[in-house]
Amino acid sequence: MIQRIQTIYLVVSAIVIGALFMWFPVVIGTDGSVIMERSEPLIFGLIFISIALAIISILSFKKRQLQFVLNRLNIISNFVLLGVFVYRLLTLSGETIVSEKGIGVLFPIISIVFLVLANKAIKRDEDLVKSVDRLR
Repeated sequence: MIQRIQTIYLVVSAIVIGALFMWFPVVIGTDGSVIMERSEPLIFGLIFISIALAIISILSFKKRQLQFVLNRLNIISNFVLLGVFVYRLLTLSGETIVSEKGIGVLFPIISIVFLVLANKAIKRDEDLVKSVDRLR
């Protein structure tokens, strides 16, 4: 059933990461050099992997265990993306640039929260199915 609550959580997670890609700022240093932008292979790859895992997880609604594993992989990729953002922002010089451009770090955190909520809902569904199977 695609209309379960975890599907909503996964859609919100994919939208949040998609919004990160759309509105990701180009971080420019004090000397005018580009420090971080969304077209970098590492950042683009992690954002693409996160969106792809969320979509694949939505489409595999009949296989709850696979959905659970895909969500865990998505959480790991979001943590790596968060780590890249934090590392890059901490290596910047100048306080005003960090405080203006650091808002993008919140998007992977919001995505992780929705992925954890989706995993809890998947676990609840799996426990319900197992309890019904015991009664047969």
